[in-house]
Amino acid sequence: MNDSKTEAFWLLVGCIALAAVGCCFCLCVVCGYKHVKQAIDVIDAAADFAVQNKRVIGVPIFYFFLTLISFLVWLFSFACVVGLNKITAAQGTGLSITYPQDRNIEWTGPLGAAAVGMVFGILWVVAWWTYSSKFVIMAAATTFYFNSDAEHEGQAELVYSFKLAHIYHTGSIAAGAFIIALIELIKLIFLYLAKKAEKASGGNKLIKAVVCIAECILSCIEKICDYINQAAFAYIAITGDGFCEGAWKGFLLNVKYMLDFTFANWIAKVFILLGKVALVLLNCFTLVFIMKQCTGVADAIHSIWGPVAVSGLITFITASLFLGIFENAVLALMTCLAVDMDLHDGEPKYGPATFHDSIQKVKAHDADHVAESDDDEKKANDVK
Repeated sequence: MNDSKTEAFWLLVGCIALAAVGCCFCLCVVCGYKHVKQAIDVIDAAADFAVQNKRVIGVPIFYFFLTLISFLVWLFSFACVVGLNKITAAQGTGLSITYPQDRNIEWTGPLGAAAVGMVFGILWVVAWWTYSSKFVIMAAATTFYFNSDAEHEGQAELVYSFKLAHIYHTGSIAAGAFIIALIELIKLIFLYLAKKAEKASGGNKLIKAVVCIAECILSCIEKICDYINQAAFAYIAITGDGFCEGAWKGFLLNVKYMLDFTFANWIAKVFILLGKVALVLLNCFTLVFIMKQCTGVADAIHSIWGPVAVSGLITFITASLFLGIFENAVLALMTCLAVDMDLHDGEPKYGPATFHDSIQKVKAHDADHVAESDDDEKKANDVK
């Protein structure tokens, strides 16, 4: 009975918390209507960019294979380093004591340092390829924005974007990747030491709580640094500044247009999440239907959940690759809009035609509202 009351209490608390969050969100939407409308316009422009420049779809695929090749080369090299250590056999608890089942690796100091350096290296390389992909897409979206105006929509310059990423701003991308790789290495070392501490303490709950809090803090730091890096790359793609200067100015630009960036990023994330969930569910249900109704394979195997899980995982990875284009384009176009408004006294000069049409509608609505207010005030003065 007490357990039921406790569960009901926490369920009530959760419902109240969700209701409060929902009310706060609705209040923010109502109070920041113009910012929400502007964010939706940017998302619409990002969709136009993705539709009209289908060549960009090949960018994440290209960098995915580069990442895969780099990881396979690293894996072979890391195995060679491990093989340089003394590996001894230990009698295990297998079926036969004649054949040892366990292996112990006796790491030496130099080889242990080399292994840590190699782990940091692969984290850096993977982050570098990831940020290179993001930078190319952001640079392409930037050229799309500034090649467009109220009269026509321009094209994205993809070759120029690759040139920016791998000739002019390779150091900036590497610097951002270095920061993320360093944080990830610290997290790995911390998790390794935390597991040893938990094991030595015999599962002490206080140790587990401290480890959980510290891991959460490290994850938050990584997320913050990742967003600052992406904001820096979006700004660098426009101005051509260095990494440190671009990160600082991009951060200030995000602070100045905080509501616009916040709404644009979160609405885009919601769309992307819904797209991923819809694609995964669609593919999984389609696979189940084919296995049960078309081929009859479901009756011949022990369980269908294995193939369904593999299909869902592959679909999720593929959707993440392609829908990431949309998220990067939203951040780049929002940065372009903010810079454009700063340069032209709040009146954007560039951007796709649909974006300008929407802005004109908002201006006309505001003008009508001001005119109605003036008329009401004039009538009130006449009555007096």
